[in-house]
Amino acid sequence: MLEQLLEKYPQKLKLVFKNFPLRSHKFAQPAAAAALAAHAQGQFWAFHDALFESYSSLNDAKVEEIRTRLNLDKTAFDAQRKSPQVNGQIQSDTRLAREAGVNSTPSVFINGRLQRGRSLEAFSAAVEAELKKLSTTE
Repeated sequence: MLEQLLEKYPQKLKLVFKNFPLRSHKFAQPAAAAALAAHAQGQFWAFHDALFESYSSLNDAKVEEIRTRLNLDKTAFDAQRKSPQVNGQIQSDTRLAREAGVNSTPSVFINGRLQRGRSLEAFSAAVEAELKKLSTTE
C-alpha cells in the first residue's frame, strides 16, 4: 500500500522508516538489527520485506537464509548486526516511537499524524488533506 502511495505522489511523499521492535516478539530486536545490517549493503527493503513475510517463524536460521538469498557479505553483515551504531539506532527509533504514542507495528504517520485507517483510500485521503493545507499556505 505504501508503494502505491509513493507511485501516486512521487514528488510529494517521502517514506521514513523507524524501528519499533515489539517486546512481545522475542526475535524482533535481532530482526531489526539484521535489516539495518542489510541496509549497510544496500538491501534494507529487500531484507525488511523478507522478514515481514516470515514474521511468525523468525530465528537465526531464517535470518541467515535471507542473508544468503540476498547475497550479502556474511562477515560485514555479522559485524554490522552487532555494532553499537545499529543498536543505538534501534534504541533511538524506539524512543521516538514511544514519544509519538506508537504501541503497535506497523504504524503509519502522515505529516506527524498517526493514521488509524488501514486502506489505500484512507491514506490517500490523509495525503490529499495535508497537500491541501500546504497549498493554502503557499
